[in-house]
Amino acid sequence: MNKLASREGKDLCLLALDTNQACAKTCAEMGEKMEQLHTFEIRDQFYLDGNPFRIISGGMHYFRVLPEYWEDRLLKLKALGCNTVETVVPWNLNEPKKGEFDFTGKKLHGLTDLVGYVKLAQKLGLWVILRPSPYICAEWEFGGFPAWLLADGDMALRTSDERYLRHVRDYYKVLMPYLAPLQITQGGPVLMMQVENEYGTFGNDKKYIKALRDMMREGGIDVPLFQSDGPADDIFQNTAVEDLFPTANFGSRGKIAFDCLKKYNHGGPCMCAELWVGWFDAWRSGKHHTTDADQAAKELREVLEGGSVNLYVAEGGTNFGFMNGSNYGEFLTPDVTSYDYDALLTEDGQITEKYKKCQQVIAEFEPLQEVELLPPVKRSAYGEAPVVAKTDLFHALPDLAQPQESVTPQAMERMGQSYGYMLYSAVLESSSELNSLKLFKAADRAIAFIDKQRAMTAYDRELEVRHEVGPFHGKNMHLDILVENMGRVNYGPYLNWQRKGIDGCVMINDRFAQHNWKQYALPMTNLDQLNFEAGYEEGLPAFYQVEFNVDEPADTFLDMTGWGKGFVVVNAFNLGRFWEEGPQRRLYLPGALLKPGKNELLIFETEGKHKATVILCDTPDLGDE
Repeated sequence: MNKLASREGKDLCLLALDTNQACAKTCAEMGEKMEQLHTFEIRDQFYLDGNPFRIISGGMHYFRVLPEYWEDRLLKLKALGCNTVETVVPWNLNEPKKGEFDFTGKKLHGLTDLVGYVKLAQKLGLWVILRPSPYICAEWEFGGFPAWLLADGDMALRTSDERYLRHVRDYYKVLMPYLAPLQITQGGPVLMMQVENEYGTFGNDKKYIKALRDMMREGGIDVPLFQSDGPADDIFQNTAVEDLFPTANFGSRGKIAFDCLKKYNHGGPCMCAELWVGWFDAWRSGKHHTTDADQAAKELREVLEGGSVNLYVAEGGTNFGFMNGSNYGEFLTPDVTSYDYDALLTEDGQITEKYKKCQQVIAEFEPLQEVELLPPVKRSAYGEAPVVAKTDLFHALPDLAQPQESVTPQAMERMGQSYGYMLYSAVLESSSELNSLKLFKAADRAIAFIDKQRAMTAYDRELEVRHEVGPFHGKNMHLDILVENMGRVNYGPYLNWQRKGIDGCVMINDRFAQHNWKQYALPMTNLDQLNFEAGYEEGLPAFYQVEFNVDEPADTFLDMTGWGKGFVVVNAFNLGRFWEEGPQRRLYLPGALLKPGKNELLIFETEGKHKATVILCDTPDLGDE
């Protein structure tokens, strides 16, 4: 029977519910039924076991939501009316170093356990769409590519360049044996898989697309393979390859998009593989992007009238750690830590008005299933937490990194580093006066110090120009340049030029390039080695230790007002970046990362701006809309 239910007891959401016991039985029966062998075909329509089937999918990236919350979110997708969940698969998490693979998540709180996620979806009665292409975009660091691809040479990414394909082949030889048993043809829930993502807006190397297709088939993938592209003739033509089903990605004007798609799908069904229900935010963008709930529902209805859909995204989640991507138009725009996306579920899984509106639309096309949600995830305001210890970067340096020497400064990737910061240090033996600095081939943000005095801060294209400094005077002055990787570009032609740090030179007084450097790799993965007794000088980049007690772990939000720029680690898990530039002002801290009793935050701050406390709130603040 239909009745109104609520996640919080207040927010009403139209659900098809029965008793908890009956619902649990229904989910179990559906999971068992799905484990049997099934067929999925693409003809004039989608056919599941020979019957016409409309895909209603919700996108949720397993690596952006802690595993403790997967079931809560998946049940909400099912209650929404989804029969399928979709996710991309990030290469850079699965192979963080060449030849070193991680599909268990032991080092990342379970965030790479793709198999566990897919099996849970099946247990809950959801089908799955996988998008395991080498490139995923997804506003994710480097579009999913591992940074070590940039270590040597200049291979052309996303092309048939054999140097690049060799790495993809090595990856697929490990990845595909994990995916093959999950296919619907082998008793799993996976209906189909994507070969490449929005390739038509990048290039037209069909030899590359065919190579990926063939690698997947050779790896035991026998479900239908698909492409997804923007709905335009030239874009579709760039990726029109036999045996690959075309789909479209868009956020509005579904009928027009499908009319274009029909020219390329050979009489097959129309599917929107990404219906953009919201949008992402970038640092310094000035606002949190939102879309009208009624308009989102209207766009969904138009798509469902013409075919199948994948809502991108139903649940956004979080760009934990340093894994946010960036875009590059006139300037660099790194994405914020939150991937809330103004999705149907908030970053922490709350049901929104947009969810309710879209659920009502879905109910017009398919009957809602019986779903009982889990008990609500609590939010808590723990209040102020004090800074109990601090040490600046230069005092902490011996415990965090050993210097690597070279004549010229080297990019992060050439030094075997993927994320975080790099500190470049040199002694100015040739100059007793410093008037200007200029960095060549540097990215993304640099802070220069002369004898520990802040001399220059430059970001993106500001790095390309001459900066007047000082003047500073002295013999054998020490120059230190801290460079931050703020997230590699995830979309467009700039993908091929994403080395971070300093990959060129540093000009002194417009006269010569400084040689003989010491470089300190700071991926910030070894903060357990910090010695807070090492020393502290005000105004320098520094680490701050914060402690607070918790009786009952619950979701909370770190208010970083009054702090400059940096990142936060909670109980050894890198939560993500903060920046006073906004728009995001509070970081989501999942309660699953907390423990009863004492909890620790480690804050690295680079601008010399800090407070004596941080505040843990029970509401988010993603900025003004």
